[in-house]
Amino acid sequence: MQRKTKVYLLALGTIFFWASAFPLTKIAMEHYSPNALGFLRCLVAAVLLVIIGLIQKIHLPHTFRDVLWFLLSGALGFALYMVLFNTGIQTLSSATSSIIVATTPIMTAVVASRLYHEHINRVGWFAILLAFAGVLIVLLWDGVFSINVGLIWTLCAAVVFCAYNLLTRKFSAKGYSALEIVTYSMICGAILLSVFAPEGIAQVRTATTPQMLAVLYLGAMPSATSYLLWGNAMALAEKTSDVTNFMFVTPLLSTVMAIALSEALPNAGTFLGGAVIITGIVLFNLKGK
Repeated sequence: MQRKTKVYLLALGTIFFWASAFPLTKIAMEHYSPNALGFLRCLVAAVLLVIIGLIQKIHLPHTFRDVLWFLLSGALGFALYMVLFNTGIQTLSSATSSIIVATTPIMTAVVASRLYHEHINRVGWFAILLAFAGVLIVLLWDGVFSINVGLIWTLCAAVVFCAYNLLTRKFSAKGYSALEIVTYSMICGAILLSVFAPEGIAQVRTATTPQMLAVLYLGAMPSATSYLLWGNAMALAEKTSDVTNFMFVTPLLSTVMAIALSEALPNAGTFLGGAVIITGIVLFNLKGK
């Protein structure tokens, strides 16, 4: 299998699981608080990744300084992201939340082009803007852009995830494997969120079976498995934007999944915007570099 094809398959697998997190988080938030859900999701993912890491015999962090970098990575990619994301989605639909998070590739492409000197040609920038235009079509189709606090929280989540993507490239350049990066970052995220452990444990005790299964799924798939796939894609990709641009597909997938879970049928803007988003991604990956 060609390297580029493998990168695309890994990215698509990640996006599928991440898209499922939006509607399932909405379901889980009917019982769990944002902070408790963030801790439980991180804890489940960390335990699973540690087990995989022990089987694969991953190496310990190279230096104490790297441990501090992993603490920062865990804070940005997991602790802060999950709390911000869970807080924001309380007042947003899963589709709108995924649209806001889809601004991450724009931020990442701009910063990576400056920080890592990753060249993107004019067609590439046009494709990125086209995909973002698709996001705006979905968001503004009804003619009203309703600002609420959920949008602010979710936009902050997109910013911290952009920083996590950039740190992932840094760790890869230092010789860490995708499994090592995700495992140590997730452990640090769980440690940082452990202040909410009492709250999380108390809510687990009163949760129904579906609510408990939702947490297990969110920890095992959208967290542990998807971040591992994402880390492998980032490590193999020539440019950060080769991978992050696939995040533009998330709103479309999360909307379809939300419909399957009995949320309201989306308007025509979702379908039109989704088509524009996919066109932008295809154009970028064919002519953007």
